[in-house]
Amino acid sequence: MSVRPVVLFLCVHNSGRSVAGRVLLERYGAGRIEVLSAGSEPAVLLNPSVVAVLAERGLDAGSEFPKAVTDEMARAADVIVTMGCGDACPVYPGTRVVDWDLTDPAGRSVEEVRPIIDEIDRRVQALVEELLAAPSPDGN
Repeated sequence: MSVRPVVLFLCVHNSGRSVAGRVLLERYGAGRIEVLSAGSEPAVLLNPSVVAVLAERGLDAGSEFPKAVTDEMARAADVIVTMGCGDACPVYPGTRVVDWDLTDPAGRSVEEVRPIIDEIDRRVQALVEELLAAPSPDGN
């Protein structure tokens, strides 16, 4: 694992779940983890309900935008978190892949999206604890 672990959140449209994962991990990682997000078939715009729920939590997704996954991104990642993309997400041998089976927030109201973001938040916090507890390459 890198001195500063790299996590890539990957879903189909990179407009909801993966963006929420990125924004939440940025918060909890506090610069100790590099965070990327992308999609296999990026949308044009972010999911407005996801953006609203993140804003309720004081998190700004304003600098985020849907982007396509690149080979370079995936190969840089120590951990790839897939979020409901199944066969649409490319496979990168040798990279740790964790699949988070989460409800797709597409077309859902803010009220329906809150529990999805709650679950992503819980999983992100657990991932941060795991990654930051791992010994560094120099054994510390």
